[in-house]
Amino acid sequence: MSRISLPDFPWDSLAGAKALAGAHPGGIVDLSVGTPVDPVPEGVRAALASVSEIPGYPTTHGTPALREAAVAALVRRHGVEGVEPGAILPTIGSKEAVAWLPRLLGFGPGDLVVIPELAYPTYEVGVLLAGASLVRADGLTQLGPQRPAMLWLNSPSNPTGRVLGVDHLRKVVEWARERDVVVVSDECYLALGWESEPVSILHPSVHDGRLDGLLALHSLSKSANLASYRAGFVTGDPKLVAGLLEVRKHAGMIVPRPVQEAMTVALADDEALAVQRDRYARRRLVLRKALQDNGFEIEHSEAGLYLWVTRGEAAMDTVTWLAERGILVAPGTFYGPAGKNHVRIGLTATDERVEAAAQRLAQ
Repeated sequence: MSRISLPDFPWDSLAGAKALAGAHPGGIVDLSVGTPVDPVPEGVRAALASVSEIPGYPTTHGTPALREAAVAALVRRHGVEGVEPGAILPTIGSKEAVAWLPRLLGFGPGDLVVIPELAYPTYEVGVLLAGASLVRADGLTQLGPQRPAMLWLNSPSNPTGRVLGVDHLRKVVEWARERDVVVVSDECYLALGWESEPVSILHPSVHDGRLDGLLALHSLSKSANLASYRAGFVTGDPKLVAGLLEVRKHAGMIVPRPVQEAMTVALADDEALAVQRDRYARRRLVLRKALQDNGFEIEHSEAGLYLWVTRGEAAMDTVTWLAERGILVAPGTFYGPAGKNHVRIGLTATDERVEAAAQRLAQ
C-alpha cells in the first residue's frame, strides 16, 4: 500500500517570521492562529470535573442530555428546526471531522470532492486521506458537467469571513439534490456574525423542511473557548449521521465522557456565548480601524474570527512587514492560490496584545 502524500503543515513554515516577531522589544502579538486565549466558563469547568469518577467507556453517540442540549441550542441560537436528538453526533473537535468525513462517508478513489477556493487546509487533507480527487470552486458554474460526490461549504468562511446568503445556499442545495451530491456545511463560526447574520444550511429557509443529503458541522472551540477540550458535533440528515455513527463506533472515535458533560453545559449557556462575542467584537473594531488607518484593505470579514486583508503585495511580504513590527499573521497562500496577496489576521489575542498591535501599526 502506498503512503499517502500530504502537504507540509503550513504553520511550520512561519518559524522564521515567528522568530522575527518574537524579537520585537514589546514581545510578539500572535494573530496567526485561531486559538482561544480567554477563560473557559466556570460552569463548563465544573461540569468537566463532575463526572471525572466515571470509569466506564462513554457512548460514541453522546449522552441523551448532550444531544438534547445541541438540538435546543440550534433552535435558540440559529433558528434551526426539525433536527432530532438522534441526528446529533459528537466529534473530537471539528478538525478531525473535516479531515475524516469524506472517508467516513465512504468516498474514495474515483470520487470528486469540492472545497471552497479559499479554504482551511484540512479540507484538502481530508480529500487526500480518502484518496478522492479535489476541485476548488465557489460557484456551481465552475464545475461544468462534473458531478461531485461531496461538496463542502464554509459560512462564515475561514479565512475570509465571507457569509453565504440564503439564496446562495438554496441554490447549492437544489443543485446538489438534483445530482445526489452530499453537501457538508462547516458552521464553526456561525455564532460570530458582525455585519451580516450567518444562516445554517439546516435552517428551514434553505432546505424547505428536508434534511436529506445535508450535514452541518459545529464546534465549541470558538464560541465557548473549548479548543483544548476538542468539542464539536455533526448533524443533519439522520441516515447520513447513522452511517457515521456506525463507522465511528468501530473506529473508537469517541468524545470523552467529561467533555460530553462540559459540552452539555456550554450549549445551554447563552450568557457565556454573549460575553465571548462581545470580547471578539471589541478586538475586531480595534484591529479593523488600525489596519484601515494604516494602508490595509479589508475584504469580506463580515463574520467569523478573522480579518482578511491586503496591502496589494505578495502575502509573505506582508507577513514579513508585520513581523518586523512584532505581529505574526498567516499568509493567504495557506488557504489556496487565490490568497496570494492577502493575509489572515485573527482576533484571538488578549485585549492588551490587540491594543499593542494597533499601536505598532500606527507607528
